[in-house]
Parts: sequence; structure tokens; C-alpha cells
Amino acid sequence: MKRRDFLKTAGAGAVAGATVAGPAIAQAPATIQWRLASSFPKSLDTLFGGAEYFARRVAQLTANRFQIRAFAAGEIVPPLQVLDAVQAGTIECGQTANYYYVGKNPAFAFDTTMPFGLNTRQQNAWMYAGGGIDAMRELFREYGVIQFPAGNTGAQMGGWFRKEIKTVADLKGLKFRIPGLQGQMLAKLGVVPQQIAGGEIYTALERGTIDAAEWVGPYDDEKLGFVRVAKYYYYPGFWEGTAQLGVLVNQKKWDELPAEFKAAIESAATDAHVHVTAQYDAKNPQALRRLVAGGAQLRAFPRPVMEAAYKAAFDLYDELSDKSPHFKRIYSAWRKFRDEEYLWFRVAENTFDNFVYSHSRKG
Repeated sequence: MKRRDFLKTAGAGAVAGATVAGPAIAQAPATIQWRLASSFPKSLDTLFGGAEYFARRVAQLTANRFQIRAFAAGEIVPPLQVLDAVQAGTIECGQTANYYYVGKNPAFAFDTTMPFGLNTRQQNAWMYAGGGIDAMRELFREYGVIQFPAGNTGAQMGGWFRKEIKTVADLKGLKFRIPGLQGQMLAKLGVVPQQIAGGEIYTALERGTIDAAEWVGPYDDEKLGFVRVAKYYYYPGFWEGTAQLGVLVNQKKWDELPAEFKAAIESAATDAHVHVTAQYDAKNPQALRRLVAGGAQLRAFPRPVMEAAYKAAFDLYDELSDKSPHFKRIYSAWRKFRDEEYLWFRVAENTFDNFVYSHSRKG
């Protein structure tokens, strides 16, 4: 063998030997592609935008190895059937407001909002530090789903009405688009609640199928054009002092994920949670000014109406505790947490807010 050929052969052998003897190099996981179905239309860049933001963050956190494509309401799943689709494995994950599913179990409401319940800060405290996430996951587990807080609208408005609400009697027979336990509470006062997806509310108001509708607040309500078909704009939405959105993941699909991708979902959901709330707090003030300039007549709910609704709400909670073990279990801890939060917020937060807001009114 010639010397040159020998050196080539020996060099190749040395490389091969080094490859065999060297430590194994971990291979990057194969790219995973999921579909996410939202309950919200593309026109709402705050709500559906939250789903898109979540999907982008998952991709960023995994160097694009884990990609989630967000679909708007109705594109692949009807807007109020996201939980069903995730449970069935039709889709891997979804974005929704879980109080849409109180017909399955009234305890789902705790994951979004409760009439006369927590505000957004308090809801965050309950979920992340007060045992709320674990309490809710015990319920979601029965549906083969794991949930993550992933956005919040903050306190909502009371909605759009064709006529003024001056007394409790004005609620009787009112066909009102309002979901979940909120509708059950107001039904005790004579309201006829209607659960209608966001993208269908305008048409229902315009045609007179309903007499009033609540959605979210100024920014989203402006986009949906409600001021053109109902001029009285009521506040506050005492049934939604907060409104948490959630990302739902099929439990089997979750269990298949590597730890790195699970961490990406948790982090992306938390990022979306902060992002969505900030969007609403930044965009609602100017939207409210535009709505009023466009003809919206702001009205505060009369105190007797709110007092009657408050009593109806807690009567309802007692009834539901007798019917649903999950509701009773969560309600007991939630009510205790709520009362403690109110004590603290009355001392510091509310005192501060009332003072600075009073000076703001004076200019």
C-alpha cells in the first residue's frame, strides 16, 4: 500500500473510531404541530389575539420545534364547543372562557368569573397562590383536559340595552344575551337569558331577537358595533368583576409532550395572561370616549337592581352547592379566600383608588 493511501485509510479509521467511542449526542425532538380552536372571532384582536400570542410564544420558546396554529371561532370547531373538541381529541388544545360550560358542571364558572366575586388581581391571587389552579384541575381531569389561565378582560361593562333599566321590574321578560351562572342569577329576577356566541350578538340585537346583550367592554364592544343597535350602555358588569380566559389541552396529548414543551406551554400561557389584560387596560379608555361620542348613553345600574342580584347570586350558590359536589368543594374554599381578599383590598387598595379617582374628577 502506498504511504498516501495508508494515511487516508488510517485517518478515516481514526475518525470512525472517534465517532463510535465518543459520547452520544442528544437529538432534538421532532417538530410537533398542534391545532388550537378559539371561541372568539378574528375581528377581536384582544381575545383571538390572545390565542395567536400564546401560539407565537410557544414557537419562540422552543426554537420553532413546537408549533401551534390558532383557528378562530367556527373555522374548525363551533365557538361554544371548544371543551368538547379538546376532550374528544379532535384538536389538541383550545382557547375559551370556561363558564360557557356550566351546563356540564356549574363549577366551571370558577375558572372564569363568579357574579359578585373576585376582581382581576384577586382572581390571579386565587389561581396562582390560593389553590385555584389545583382546585379547578380536579374538575378538568374528569374531562380528560388540563387547563391554564391565559388572559383576562378585567372588570366588564354591564352591556347594551334597548331601554333603560330603572327598577328590578324592568328586568322581567328581558331577553338578555348573557352566559353561565350570570344568566341563572338574573333569571331569578325575571330575565330570559340567552347564550349566543360573540360573532352572532350584533345580528340578534339588530333583529330584535334579544333586547339586550353583554359582551366584554368598550374596545371589543366598539369593534362589534353594538352602539348602532342599542344605545344604553350600562355599568358595572357586576356579574363579571373579572373574566379569565383559559387554554385547554387534551390530557393524553399533554402527557406525550417532553418536559421542555410542557414548560413552554405553561410559560406561554402565563405570558398571554399578562398580555391580554394589559391590552384591555390600555385600549378601553379611548374606546369608551369614542363610544360616548358616537351616541352611547352611559347608565349605572340602580343600586336596588344590584342588591336584588346580589341576593339572587348567593341564593344560587347555595342551591348549586347542594347539587354539585365539585361546586360545593370549590365554593367553600373560594368564598373564604374572597372574604380575606376583600378585607385587605378595603384597607389599602380601595382607599387609595377612591382618593386618587376623586381628585382625577376634579382635574
